[in-house]
Amino acid sequence: MTRRLLIGLMALSIGCNSGSGDGTGTAGTTGTAGTTGTAGTTGTAGTTGTAGTTGTAGTTGTAGRGGTGGGTAGTGGGTAGRGGTGGSTAGAGGGAAGRGGTTGSGGGSPTQTSTNVLTFHNNLARTGVYVDAALTRAAAATIHIDTTFANTPIMGAVYAQPLYLGGAGSSQPDMVVVATGQNRVYALNASTGAEVWPNVMFGTPITTPSGTDINSGNRPLNPSGVVGTPVIDPATRTLYFSSYVNMSNMARHRIHALDLANGMEKTGWPINVESVTNAESGVFRPANQNQRGALALVGGRLMVPYSGHIGDAGDYHGWVIGVSTTTPTDIVSWATRAACGGIWATSGIAAEGSSIFFTTGNTKASASGGFSAPSTYGDGEAIYKLGTSLARTTTASDFFVPSNWSALDTGDTDISGSGVQLFDVPGATPSALILVLGKDGNAYLLNRTNMGGMSASPVRTLKVANSNIIEAPAVYTTAMGTYFVFRGSVQGCPTGSTGGLMAVRVSAASPPAMTPAWCGGPTNASNPMVSMTNAQGADAIVWVVGTNGQLNALNADTGASLLTGAAISLGTVKPHQSPIVANGRVIAASDTRVYALTP
Repeated sequence: MTRRLLIGLMALSIGCNSGSGDGTGTAGTTGTAGTTGTAGTTGTAGTTGTAGTTGTAGTTGTAGRGGTGGGTAGTGGGTAGRGGTGGSTAGAGGGAAGRGGTTGSGGGSPTQTSTNVLTFHNNLARTGVYVDAALTRAAAATIHIDTTFANTPIMGAVYAQPLYLGGAGSSQPDMVVVATGQNRVYALNASTGAEVWPNVMFGTPITTPSGTDINSGNRPLNPSGVVGTPVIDPATRTLYFSSYVNMSNMARHRIHALDLANGMEKTGWPINVESVTNAESGVFRPANQNQRGALALVGGRLMVPYSGHIGDAGDYHGWVIGVSTTTPTDIVSWATRAACGGIWATSGIAAEGSSIFFTTGNTKASASGGFSAPSTYGDGEAIYKLGTSLARTTTASDFFVPSNWSALDTGDTDISGSGVQLFDVPGATPSALILVLGKDGNAYLLNRTNMGGMSASPVRTLKVANSNIIEAPAVYTTAMGTYFVFRGSVQGCPTGSTGGLMAVRVSAASPPAMTPAWCGGPTNASNPMVSMTNAQGADAIVWVVGTNGQLNALNADTGASLLTGAAISLGTVKPHQSPIVANGRVIAASDTRVYALTP
């Protein structure tokens, strides 16, 4: 049976990933800590706890890196030793033991205390927060490339964030999973860096418009194979992803389900996306559509967002395609009514419970014309909240369209460049918030329970950049407050504070206020993420890779650099990229290899 398949796309079951909900998202019921917290090498899994919205964290057994939290991990709070479900703050001796349980669907700024990194930015709230006790600020100063992790070459470019899946028995080790623009999927042994099984190629990637049916005004990424970050279902050990493939000089999109035990396509996959139709927007036109937003698993469906190519040429639409993971012939869809309106953001689909959130970009009066808003509103420049059926909403609480949508369309200043982040600020009114960063340089805060509908006013708006913001910010909370951090042409930095990243504090006011807290880091960089040693934000660090390939670690409260040694160069790292944290290491993908960095 050939291992060459066609293209794919990863998605993650919300019941098994760090979620976002109302409430605090602490660990499920009560994790019972082990007695002594002896650090071991393998970790004995506890029984599976139920992720709850208000569960109480377990007591304080000592978690070992890959070891047992107090001998055998306690029941409840998550399955220790990889793979269980816990709350967003797992009790020691519960989800944190051996860093094994994944997080549940909590609120606030969801985190994941586990080996697994199953989706973009570590949770469906897209906050980009990781909890790892080993990565203190003092330890970050000594971080270096782990030379025991083999220099396995990969064929890039690499736009999609790497993922991490804990092992399952002696035959399936911990894996770092990377999908590339060459339509290749790599599964690397997390300890050695060697390939677990030979990498698989899913068809010839699109390289240039020439020789294909792509509109000549479009500029696809080159190569343009797998671009959007996949998602992993840990229960079935399945990687879902979407790739873009050249089939007899015709551009085609395929959605795949890959068995991570052996690298083989699962029965019933891939999905031929050009066969999907929508009653309001017609057929899916694969030559003009681009897939670069992260996938999500929500309520048993794989959600895949689509935009156009750079240049906004041709008749494309913003699409979300939802595929049942158990019955892949069961497909639902949503699409913008007007031309264009792509779902561009790297962070793709965010989710809370059984609802998904996404942003749309500029629509046009004519698919073949320039930037000119349609006379009738057609779903562009919006934030939508939909159920898993993807039925169109007309309820004002479930969508947001700014009053200047027409001007945003005409100016190509989309609000969809950076996607949606979901977070809570306890004590604020409202406290359940949505963050969106626009190409107009503005940060928008919205009420997550009531977005306001057509021509609505945001809870708060702040000008934070003097040009386009096109990236995926991180959102985190420490003892000093709740922040979001982003890269771009920042403006309004505090006196004496400079750099290409800005952290903005969101205060518990009515309505919540936004105040620039610090600027720092490289002028041009990849997407930032944040590590902390516990769920309360201790030792919070902002990690980012500059476009010069150098790793940066910043104090998340002050923006001060934490690195004291020689610069660590990782080669060519795409701006779409974001490093991850797993088992006491930072993992980052360049276009030619994957790096593990350790204190």
